Amino acid sequence: MTDPIELAREYASRPELWEHLVHHDPGRRTFELLRDDDEVTAWVICWMEDHDTGFHDHDVSRGAVAVVQGQVVEERLRLNGPPVERAAGPGDAFDFSPDDIHRVRHAGGPPAVTIHVYSPPLRRQGAYLVEPDGTLRRQALSYIEELRPLRSEAPTPAG
Repeated sequence: MTDPIELAREYASRPELWEHLVHHDPGRRTFELLRDDDEVTAWVICWMEDHDTGFHDHDVSRGAVAVVQGQVVEERLRLNGPPVERAAGPGDAFDFSPDDIHRVRHAGGPPAVTIHVYSPPLRRQGAYLVEPDGTLRRQALSYIEELRPLRSEAPTPAG
């Protein structure tokens, strides 16, 4: 089985494979497929101010992120305390298991570019809504659906 963090670092060190895929949109993250086969899915993702995945998991896939430009913040959800947070900049990489619930967001400053690798290939994921009362709700998503923070809807009065 492919080690996602090793492959993410390898791709990050070879800009000729992904530089042409980089483009930033202030309205949303952009993502371009770098590889998709029976072993791995890999993406180039571009980030700007306020871009955020919201809390999510990767179903059965292990994954890794290598930062090649700018800075992102990863937060891991945990019970009985605030999320564990870490910033990552150029040259940094982090990995996660299928069991981890995390979010990634732009850290501010210049636009960021990250390489994401998943093995087995990412086909499903779960996005999480944290209700105002702390209830956690999972919404199943296809890998082609864009992750973004889920918002709790205020209840509408009956009648």
